[in-house]
Amino acid sequence: MGLNGKPLVSIIGAGMSKFGKHDGLLGREIFGLAATEAFSRCPKLDPKQDVKAMFIGHMGESYEHQGHMGATIADWIGLRGVAATRVEAACGSSGAALRTGIYAVLSGLSDVVIVGGVEKMTHRTTAEVTEYLAMAADYPFEQFHGITFPGLFAMMATAHMNAYGTTEQHLAKIASKNHHHGALNPKAHMQKEVPVETVMGSKYVAWPLKLYDCSLISDGASCIILTKPELAAKYTDQPVHIVGSGQATDAIGLYERDSLTSLQSTKLASKAAYEMANIKPEQVNLAEVHDCFTIAELIAYEDLGFCALGEGGKLVDSGATSLGGAIPVNTSGGLKSKGHPVGATGTAQAYEMYLQLTDQADKRQVKDAKVGLTHNIGGSGATAAVHIYRRDQ
Repeated sequence: MGLNGKPLVSIIGAGMSKFGKHDGLLGREIFGLAATEAFSRCPKLDPKQDVKAMFIGHMGESYEHQGHMGATIADWIGLRGVAATRVEAACGSSGAALRTGIYAVLSGLSDVVIVGGVEKMTHRTTAEVTEYLAMAADYPFEQFHGITFPGLFAMMATAHMNAYGTTEQHLAKIASKNHHHGALNPKAHMQKEVPVETVMGSKYVAWPLKLYDCSLISDGASCIILTKPELAAKYTDQPVHIVGSGQATDAIGLYERDSLTSLQSTKLASKAAYEMANIKPEQVNLAEVHDCFTIAELIAYEDLGFCALGEGGKLVDSGATSLGGAIPVNTSGGLKSKGHPVGATGTAQAYEMYLQLTDQADKRQVKDAKVGLTHNIGGSGATAAVHIYRRDQ
């Protein structure tokens, strides 16, 4: 679909709860916090009159013993009656929901839609959360044999190290960078600087990945409001346009992949998004990528074209992906510091793009940011959604 950079949809409002531990709140209540902020950022919108559809990313019923989250959320935020659908693609659920929302607007059926995601996880034990997350891996050939996501991504890390000389130090630098960014984000779960030495000294979870190489179990919600580009001025003076969208899949099992050092789903999704946006990777000013583990961020650098295959470590060493660098990555703190309430992650990335491209990111603002990219994966990369954003010109 070649649109030569023509806006697909426009973001006219966005909201996000604080990520972290929300004792005593249900997922639907946490989503209400995100929706309230999104509505407040778009006061010209009349939600009950204008919103025609909702798409809610939500990974699993197991956490709260609650399915049917589309209708549940619609009811809870005062939009009972609106068409509302839950979208599931594991940790990529709200990235896929965003793609679905774009379809809804482009189809002409819905002028204004809400896209978001939510997960309530912290009330469960680590063992329970690990089991529920593992459901996004292949059951008979991965889950059944006891493999979990730290183990799967550790295999990727080991393969990358063997192929390209990537080191644990490179991964530790990514973790430390993202914690530095997260310390500047008041909505991050862990607003704390973590030096490289601390990362290197933390305990192994699955060699070579250590405690600080792994993202956080969090509660949280996020949402954005989309409309047709030609209607954006009706609602806001600061729209952010989505100009590229790609989504792709790969084998669900790591054992069936062509490569352990790259995600084919990311390559395919980003290729489609770049072509639609009519840009090249070097034109991206900042990115939010899916750093569920530090190795996932390093691999994303290569798959998204920010550097050549095998040179992710060199990109880390150069400082290019830090605030002030050529291509700041995960200015929000990423999943590593901001937190990873799985269903909410994709649209939380879009929320960061909305702030950055409207110059509202405060201490972590990227100067003169005009083009941004988000990258959200599900499972060990069986799903990937990539979106490209541009500020109003």
